[in-house]
Amino acid sequence: MTRRHIIILLGFAVVAASLAWLVEGRFKWVTPTGTLGDAGPGISGKAPATTGRIIYYRDPDGRPAYSSTPKKTSAGKDYLPVRASEDVSFEEKPPAGAAKRGGERRVRFYRHPMGLPDTSPVPKKDEMGMDYIPVYEDEAENGATITISPGKLQKTGVRSEPVQRRTLSVPVRATGRIDFDPRRISIVSLRFEGFIESVGKFAEGDYVRKGQTLMRVYGPNLSSAAAEYVAVLNMRRGGGIDAQRLEGAKRRLVNLGLDESAIAVIGRARSVPRVIAWPAPQDGHVLERAATNGMRAAPGDMLFRIVDHSLVWVLADIAERDIALIQPGQKVDVRPRAYPDRAFKGQVALIYPHLNMETRTARVRIELPNPDGLLRGEMYADVEIAAGGNEKVLTAPESAVIDTGKRQVAIVDKGEGRFEPREVKIGRRGEGFVEIKSGVSENERVVTAANFLIDAESNLKAALRALDQGEAGK
Repeated sequence: MTRRHIIILLGFAVVAASLAWLVEGRFKWVTPTGTLGDAGPGISGKAPATTGRIIYYRDPDGRPAYSSTPKKTSAGKDYLPVRASEDVSFEEKPPAGAAKRGGERRVRFYRHPMGLPDTSPVPKKDEMGMDYIPVYEDEAENGATITISPGKLQKTGVRSEPVQRRTLSVPVRATGRIDFDPRRISIVSLRFEGFIESVGKFAEGDYVRKGQTLMRVYGPNLSSAAAEYVAVLNMRRGGGIDAQRLEGAKRRLVNLGLDESAIAVIGRARSVPRVIAWPAPQDGHVLERAATNGMRAAPGDMLFRIVDHSLVWVLADIAERDIALIQPGQKVDVRPRAYPDRAFKGQVALIYPHLNMETRTARVRIELPNPDGLLRGEMYADVEIAAGGNEKVLTAPESAVIDTGKRQVAIVDKGEGRFEPREVKIGRRGEGFVEIKSGVSENERVVTAANFLIDAESNLKAALRALDQGEAGK
């Protein structure tokens, strides 16, 4: 290196020293006092050191495994200690330095985070390292109202629905038996001593219509009465008989069982028939047939039994506790065992005035149309009566009522995270709803999910309030 090069290097050094002196005079340089490892968390990225005693040990790989004593994993790794200063509180904390709305809130006391009856006038941690929860003065304005943060509401899944008026149908279920309506059954018999000349081609189960000839009958008394009626008619033709005698002769035929159509046939013929065609008294099926050709029939003998089952009865036995719910006129769904997938619609006609002493049940008569003739006597059927009436009542979902046995409680959602437990009086239940007789008003919202958690919080608050009052009175 030549002398010229040495002079140039010294010049550069002098210039650099001058610039350094100028910069040091313009800015204030701060020299770090520690090593890189001692830098704050904002520089090194390390979390602040934990303090306090070790509460438990957790899995080093983040798995949900814990131990109260030192332990190793199956891979030989040591469990990591968790100290008391680490945050294990589930309560939501406001951000540091956040301003309070409406002024500073004053803390009355601090309560135990796990609900134990222990309070403190100053901030404190429990034996697990959890912070005591502050109770503010504005929370005591309404002792029954509790406030829950929006975050906790979302975590617990609180839901509410309005209280509304609706028709509450309470289904009463029972087993019934199908029977024929005795008012639709006719028995064919004679009122005189007679003989059956011939019987129509009808057998048990056949359908007959009103007026069809069932049989042809001869009777001495019937022939005598018919002859008298014909004689009166013939005498009247000559003008020598009065209307009263004619009416008497006709009344004798009516008393022997002849109908108007048979008497009219005799009147038109003006002769006494040897046999009388006996008609069917109504439409229906032949339930029984005892008449045969040539038989002798005494007065009152049952010759035919005809039943009209276009409308049948269902006799159901209702439990004694459900009698107050049943009223005549209520709608009924009947499902015969023979047709379980089909429901027949009927209504309650009568509640019998006595109980069965052995089963403690009351019999209910249900009238059921049977236009297709599918319902037969002695069938068993499942009955469901829509009890409760047609009037609208105040109702809430069944899940909204907490029934403790001695009292019933509903949690009213007052909005903005505020809830108020109220004691209610309930009535009938049905279709997932319960009748509310008192305690809440229409359109008020009641909690239907997670209401047990809110009720527990309310009971805890009431216990702490009583404890606080007791300490204040000392």
